[in-house]
Amino acid sequence: MITKKQVEAFGSIETPFYFYDMDLLRQTLDVYKAQIDKYGYNAHYALKANANDRIIETIRNYGLGADCVSGNEVKLAVRSGFDPQKIVYAGVGKSDKEIRAALRAGIFSFNCESVPEIQIINDLATGMGKKARISIRVNPDIDAHTHKYISTGLKENKFGISPWGFQDVAELLAQCAHIEFLGLHFHVGSQITELPVFALLCRRVEELQRWFIEHGIPIRNLNLGGGLGIDYQDPNGDPVAHFAEYFDIIHKNLVVRPGQKVHFEPGRAIVGQCGHLISRVLYVKVGKEKKFAILDAGMNDLIRPALYQAWHDIENLSSTGRKLRYDVVGPVCESSDCWGQKRLISQCRRGDLFAIHSAGAYGQVMAMKYNQRDLAKAVYSDDLK
Repeated sequence: MITKKQVEAFGSIETPFYFYDMDLLRQTLDVYKAQIDKYGYNAHYALKANANDRIIETIRNYGLGADCVSGNEVKLAVRSGFDPQKIVYAGVGKSDKEIRAALRAGIFSFNCESVPEIQIINDLATGMGKKARISIRVNPDIDAHTHKYISTGLKENKFGISPWGFQDVAELLAQCAHIEFLGLHFHVGSQITELPVFALLCRRVEELQRWFIEHGIPIRNLNLGGGLGIDYQDPNGDPVAHFAEYFDIIHKNLVVRPGQKVHFEPGRAIVGQCGHLISRVLYVKVGKEKKFAILDAGMNDLIRPALYQAWHDIENLSSTGRKLRYDVVGPVCESSDCWGQKRLISQCRRGDLFAIHSAGAYGQVMAMKYNQRDLAKAVYSDDLK
């Protein structure tokens, strides 16, 4: 929750900007780390959620590894001090250049998403005189009950290898002298709040790993990816993701054989609630049927509402007056540049400070200069004390 003292400090800062509550980030990491230590699990933070330097430094200091989905993310992880032996690299379209760079870095594992990719990694590793450790990203055909743009585990999605391709994988692995096979990787989607989905995933993992074991291919690692959602509706009242319940479901439903290690790739659940996009009201426009609060932050700063029709809680930090209905919009020349329609918000006026909450994940990292707008800078709670 943003404090009155912090709001006072915001008055002298040019908007829009991202405000990061570092205390909440550390609180979230404390809870998360306690859970993975309890069960002996391993975690790799998904850099795509937020690649802000101060954020990832804090996460690295908690001992997490890095989950990367591009060659530049691998480079960033190495440059930021993550142990290469804790870096995993996924993505359906890894280029030869990116694969070579990851091999040179000595990363822990490539999460491979197609049979041709395995062959190319083997060929490139052979040419470099290296051995590549890989896991197979499996498409388990599970409906995560989330937005279609962030569902990744259905058979019609582009991600992963379906079970009907396992025989081809087994035959190729037997031929690849420069591949070391580690295990299986899964990721069924993002912003999953129906936790029974993860119990279903665990049961499916057992079915799928059994195929490999029965065909004489040992599974040393099980990587269940990420996907745990956060509470966008009530970020102040429910600021930390439900890690205890999540890991209890995993522990009770996942069959872990002797010697196997279990990995996770948290992203949004770690950083989502610690970030807020702070903006000022430029104009209050009153029509016959609507009132518009026009902010100086736009879809170029936080694209999720325009791209996913995502809900973010919106708060007027400058007013505690009676609440009225506003369409809250941005300045970008697109009709989709809308933060929310008919939102009940304390009566506002020009210059009021607004907070768009739960913006720590897929916010600043996805920002762009559309309309040649400046990129919003970052402000940290540690610097306002």
